[in-house]
Amino acid sequence: MKKLLLAFVLSLSILVAQAQTKSTTTPPPAKAPDEQESLAKEYFSQIMGVALSTTSNVKLFQFVYDWVGTPYHFGGDSRKGIDCSAFTKELYAKVFNLTIKRNSRDIFSMVSPVRKDELQEGDLVFFKIHSRSISHVGIYLGGGKFAHASNRGVAINSLTDGYYSRYFYKGGRLLDVFKKQLEEESPDTNPTQ
Repeated sequence: MKKLLLAFVLSLSILVAQAQTKSTTTPPPAKAPDEQESLAKEYFSQIMGVALSTTSNVKLFQFVYDWVGTPYHFGGDSRKGIDCSAFTKELYAKVFNLTIKRNSRDIFSMVSPVRKDELQEGDLVFFKIHSRSISHVGIYLGGGKFAHASNRGVAINSLTDGYYSRYFYKGGRLLDVFKKQLEEESPDTNPTQ
């Protein structure tokens, strides 16, 4: 009887110990969208070297981050290789839901010129590299930095870098008339059936 009672107590203590170790863990509370966005901005600020403001477009920085390092290929428009105007076109389509032209000179025809010191996040930057006409385009990120597909691949550079400073032509902001026209031409993303 002592052995039976000892076995019963031992079994009971094992079950109690197991129950205590299997305590339910409650998942941490979900972060509010504002907090998630703030964390994303802090992350992109650190890895991209751009001070993101409260008005920064996280979607823009996520897109750039996802493409950084993609090889350059003249005429390319995929992850296997992309050129500057295709990168700009893809960014505007995915981030701003706007379809812009494919060539850097044609894109320039869609913008109103902006001085370098008036550039805002999402504006375009144009360069005349070894040419009399516009030969390169990128997207301004703020803090003097811009993203573009260079001959070294998709990268973030500074407008104050000697090379880019020397060939900088103008900044540009998509004209409101083109924005309205492009928005009207865009298919409705929520069609009623």
